[in-house]
Amino acid sequence: MARDNRPRGRRRDLLKAITAGGTIGISGLAGCVGDPDELGGGDDENFDTVQFGVLEPRTGEFSALAKEHYQGTELAIQQINDSDEYDFTIEHEEYDTQLDPATATQQAQQAVQSDGAQFISGCISSSAALAINSFVADNEVVYTPGAADISITGENCNEYVFRFETSTAQIAEVMAQWTADELGDQIVYHIADYAYGESVLNEVETRMESTSDSYERVNVTRSDQGSTNFEAFISQISDVSDEADALVVGMTGADLAIFLSQASSRGLPDEIPIVTTTGSFRAVRAGGGEGVYNTYSGVRYVPEIETGDNQEFVQAYESEYDAPPDNFSRVGYESIRMVANGIREAGSRDPTTVRESLSGMEHDTIFGPNRFRKCDQQAMNPVWMGECVEPDSGELADVELLTQLSGEEAAPDCEETGCEL
Repeated sequence: MARDNRPRGRRRDLLKAITAGGTIGISGLAGCVGDPDELGGGDDENFDTVQFGVLEPRTGEFSALAKEHYQGTELAIQQINDSDEYDFTIEHEEYDTQLDPATATQQAQQAVQSDGAQFISGCISSSAALAINSFVADNEVVYTPGAADISITGENCNEYVFRFETSTAQIAEVMAQWTADELGDQIVYHIADYAYGESVLNEVETRMESTSDSYERVNVTRSDQGSTNFEAFISQISDVSDEADALVVGMTGADLAIFLSQASSRGLPDEIPIVTTTGSFRAVRAGGGEGVYNTYSGVRYVPEIETGDNQEFVQAYESEYDAPPDNFSRVGYESIRMVANGIREAGSRDPTTVRESLSGMEHDTIFGPNRFRKCDQQAMNPVWMGECVEPDSGELADVELLTQLSGEEAAPDCEETGCEL
């Protein structure tokens, strides 16, 4: 496909010039973002192709999670391209964000302004995803982030961002309710010192305060992203363990796996119950080994759930990759499917037109009927609380589901999100 290297930040102006009889010919549009169907060109195969840029941290401590996200994305694209339900095919290229907001922005610029991407998916690091939020607003391309920080569909939302990943607010709702009911309301926190960790602290604490009149934050410790030695933090937590009912950990990926392994070696789970946001992730359970046993976790997804067409997804994923899907697998998969449905519903490849169709549109998903609600364009996902337990065989902890909230129950009220669309 030919590529046009001109900036595409002002698509509407370009389209107005064309439809008003400007000097840019149809052939010059090959590869531009937002090629609208109404321009015609049925004999040009480029009008039957949609270009996606997939942004992933394929290097660094989130690389295992990024691989899962990419495989889910890839599977969805294969299924759409093989289906006769869509009158277009998806082409995609992958870009390595390296967990760095500046690198993520550079890669997004490459995808959109040089390689012709009309839609962007990915960035499972919240800091990188927030940088892309701003980029897509300026460049008018639809973005489905893979990160959970509440502000992505909260105070930093914009009309081009649609998130299928479960937000920190949604997972914090089930965590806070269950922890207060089952463990208590005197909480010590350990978080990764970046956007996601702070989001966990703020969202869990807000809900604990509303759940219990006697809630108290006993202490909070913070470690740098990518840390490998948590000995000092574990000692600080141990020192106050007799004053607290639970330890809430706001980390993910390799950071969390290493923390849980080191905490277990120190005997911390015998001193205080450990509650995590992402300990149920397969990559965390694999990396943490026995250290994950007997810890609790908010659950965004496990392949065993019997909702929507999840079991068909699981079967297709296992057939393709010889492994079960995990959280980021389903995020990549459903993000692509829902955007493809929006393109089909809009009858257009123009991201500005597609975003208008996507907002509030109902989809059949792995969770059953779902939508990006109009007030913040966050998917209304169910959430669970689970316990990571020793398996009957092997070393990978099993996840036993303890309780569930529906998408409506887990989502914050629109006026509480800080999103203004």
